[in-house]
Amino acid sequence: MSNDTPFVQIDLTPEYKRNLQELSKKYRNIRLDTQPIIEQLQGGNFIGDRIYGLGENYIVIKVRVKNSNIQKGKSAGYRLIYQFESSTSVLLLTI
Repeated sequence: MSNDTPFVQIDLTPEYKRNLQELSKKYRNIRLDTQPIIEQLQGGNFIGDRIYGLGENYIVIKVRVKNSNIQKGKSAGYRLIYQFESSTSVLLLTI
């Protein structure tokens, strides 16, 4: 039985790793909050709003992620920004 869903490789930038480490000191559940979004990206489901004005060759998308440590909804949550490098590769830029 073959799996028809595409697998997308996700690369984390050093800035993303640094931001995640710093924010995890204040918000303990940040990794649990962002993991479902990363899993959706790996499955090929690209969600969020495109950020225009960065050039024709770049597709950069912003996703809002609810912060479960504070009870204010998505607007007070995290902004996860990622860029398409190819149809099977995504670069996570920043939180």
